[in-house]
Amino acid sequence: MTYCVAISVDAGICFIADSRTNAGVDNVSTYSKMHIFGVDGERQIVVLSAGNLATTQGVISQLKKDIKMGAAQHLLNVPHLTDAADYLGELSVAQQAKHTGGGASYEASFILGGQITGQSANAYLIYPQGNHITTSADTPFLQIGESKYGKPILDRILTLDSSLETAALCGLVSMDSTIRSNLTVGPPIEVLVYEESSFSVERYYRFEESSEYLRALSRSWDVKLKEAFSSLPPIAWSANWDDVEHRQN
Repeated sequence: MTYCVAISVDAGICFIADSRTNAGVDNVSTYSKMHIFGVDGERQIVVLSAGNLATTQGVISQLKKDIKMGAAQHLLNVPHLTDAADYLGELSVAQQAKHTGGGASYEASFILGGQITGQSANAYLIYPQGNHITTSADTPFLQIGESKYGKPILDRILTLDSSLETAALCGLVSMDSTIRSNLTVGPPIEVLVYEESSFSVERYYRFEESSEYLRALSRSWDVKLKEAFSSLPPIAWSANWDDVEHRQN
């Protein structure tokens, strides 16, 4: 399993992905799930992957091959990000079709985001069926993989006018919450902060399992959660609550 999230705000897009592909008692495997394609000053496109590893590796390999071979359509010549999302979806469906049978699931999901000259930055979630959705004012983030544990903080904090720093911090706390609840998600954690109209991917960070920052962030989040819980208003039990319950029963 994995967890990837892209947060699209007015200031740009923050991409965060874990790197764990397998987690056993004595067998932990990692594989980068963040892939960057671009031409400085013209376009930058980031792809996050989740799902069957054979499918995701096949898709990423084909993306790179099409660029190298100068195919009629590839990520460095599509005119719009929606075309890039359609193209990636088609590749994903084709890769899944190669591996049908045997009772295994070869489904994969992707997040594609970035910016092409003359257009605004945007992000798309591409489903295993090849279709896709984008972010909105109500939901400025997209998730793939083990999404449920990290969703609450994103729902409560993020808005379109959130800063990229807030987006990155929310994403990392969201990742920490997921790691805490699911052993199949884990470091290294990759973070890329893309600033609107920068056409640059210089703000890339990789946090290893030994990262003291990740540990400090996790400890601080634990402490603040406990402080917030202890300061909640007490439950306003009705004075006649027991009588009411008794009469209803």
